[in-house]
Amino acid sequence: MRLGAAALLAGLLTLAACAPKIAVPPTPSDRLDLRPTGFESLPGWAADRHAEVLDAFLRSCEKILSQPDKPVGRDGLGGKGSDWLSPCLGARKVAKGDHQAARQFFEGAFRPWAAMAGDQPEGLFTGYYEAELSGSRKRDAAHQVPLYGAPRDLVGNGDGARYASRAEIETVGLGDRAPVLLWLSDPVDLFFLQVQGSGRVKLPKGEVVRVGFAGSNGHPFTGIGKIMQDRGLLKPGEASMQAIRAWLKANPAQGRGLMRENPRYVFFRLIEGDGPIGAQGVALTAGRSLAVDPRFVPMGAPLWLSTRDPDGLTLQRLMVAQDTGSAIKGAVRGDFFWGFGEPALEKAGRMKSRGRWWLLLPNGLKP
Repeated sequence: MRLGAAALLAGLLTLAACAPKIAVPPTPSDRLDLRPTGFESLPGWAADRHAEVLDAFLRSCEKILSQPDKPVGRDGLGGKGSDWLSPCLGARKVAKGDHQAARQFFEGAFRPWAAMAGDQPEGLFTGYYEAELSGSRKRDAAHQVPLYGAPRDLVGNGDGARYASRAEIETVGLGDRAPVLLWLSDPVDLFFLQVQGSGRVKLPKGEVVRVGFAGSNGHPFTGIGKIMQDRGLLKPGEASMQAIRAWLKANPAQGRGLMRENPRYVFFRLIEGDGPIGAQGVALTAGRSLAVDPRFVPMGAPLWLSTRDPDGLTLQRLMVAQDTGSAIKGAVRGDFFWGFGEPALEKAGRMKSRGRWWLLLPNGLKP
């Protein structure tokens, strides 16, 4: 399972709250209750631009339909792949950009189910993004930080026996055990690339190379935002992703030690074509892909989300569950994919909102 952008970013932000003060939901429930409802009960449903989610949904359809006899979701919560044939074929017939037709399609092909974490309808929603870095194919004076591929002696994708820690890898190196895919210009950028799990690396002549999660060293993730607050390096309420990154860059020696207090280390692979790639194995769509807890949400299922953006504005739209993360735990929990680059970072780094979601399942399916 890919433990990428949503996984590690949410862990960082959960330990270092950065949005306006809100009442943080209680510990996530391990119980999901789904209650049938109608589309008229979904707040803001009629105002969405429904056709914008079709490409994301069709990518997920390809994955689901490729295994027609396989259960969709844990314990077959979303039925089998074959149960999605009719809605997936129907989605292909909707004209691009026809929001009215797209809305009618979803209303005709699906039934919404209100999600509850036990008796709690609301949960926590954070944001993540695809990082953008400066790098080179060759090591030079400006690019001294190795971006490692998966070591040849790594067990699985890092979910098995623990590999060397971050401190050991950075001080001793990996020798010929792991390929160096690229050389980066800044160790802080590498750290946040590992927090995100995927990114774009811009090379000296303008070429852009996309990289994605290939495994980890198996160590637990430690959010350094909480550590920095406890030591008085950041004031309470000011530990946004942007503030943490700025402090680390301004204090490189001390920052290096702080980053090593997070022992988890992520390895990468080169990605061809569209991306970044989520846990379902499909390219994510900015503003329409959501990372969720796969114990409760079938990968590829449409969800209606109702929450607030980092500026406190209403955020209600149709999403597709296409990613997961080790910090995205609970029945009502999600990580909103904002896209790539600095504009997406500005949103993702501040998002921490309460909200709800509704699961859309093909007509006739009863979870």
